[in-house]
Amino acid sequence: MSEHPILVTGATGKSGRRVAGQLRAKGLPVRAAARNGEHVFDWTDSRTWDSALEGVRSLYIVQLDGTKLVRPFVERAVRHGARRIVLASGRGIDDPDYANDSGGVLDGILDSEAAVRESGLEWTISRPGWFAQNFSEGFFADAVRAGELRLPAGDGAASFVDAEDIAAVVVAALTEDGHAGHTYELSGPRAVTLTEAVATISTAAGREIRYVPVPVAEYVADLVHQGLPPADAGAFADVIEPLRKGTDAYVSDGVHRALGRPPRPFAEFAKSTAAAGGWRV
Repeated sequence: MSEHPILVTGATGKSGRRVAGQLRAKGLPVRAAARNGEHVFDWTDSRTWDSALEGVRSLYIVQLDGTKLVRPFVERAVRHGARRIVLASGRGIDDPDYANDSGGVLDGILDSEAAVRESGLEWTISRPGWFAQNFSEGFFADAVRAGELRLPAGDGAASFVDAEDIAAVVVAALTEDGHAGHTYELSGPRAVTLTEAVATISTAAGREIRYVPVPVAEYVADLVHQGLPPADAGAFADVIEPLRKGTDAYVSDGVHRALGRPPRPFAEFAKSTAAAGGWRV
């Protein structure tokens, strides 16, 4: 299938960008699709789907949270002759105690997983936990650069997984045999508290960065004061809940199962990110 382009949706995001880069490093043709990417693709505009899928035999799906668009997209991919599919999902979706779902995304994710399993294609599901890159590119990045991360996470911990490992698992599933029918839960090698994580980043970046635990109500009020609607502020607080409760602290074996090696430690992520100027003010 190497002569066919490999479709990567969400190609400007944390995992999609790295998947596309790792595929290209292997000399494989990539169709990097996103609303503002090399190939224009919009989940909410089905008129963009066919051009994304034309000639594709393998694809990586990063779904649009809160929607059930993966099922019709997969059905169209089958009609286009796709053979192999990797879906980005998430840890905890089958655990009712994992987190509140005030944002209403769980039903869509579960339907997406069912859709790929029922597709008749060679499917693999990637279920990563909290990304280490949330400290450098995502939720926490601006606060970390500013020197103070305020979260309603208490002394909770998570087994943060490096997005480079996530991408490596996806690339293996897209390009190698032996991954069909597997659901890979992905984590780092051990749980790290927010205090530990920020101290590690502080050491790597060579400047003081603090983690300040705050009550949920104070966090929500801060976000509302910054202009966020109360419902959205509450949803952000719910996203943090697994950190506070420690429900994402357990270690999964997916990286080792897929790649035959251990996942990258958080300290290594912090060191390489700092060296690349990831927290430069």
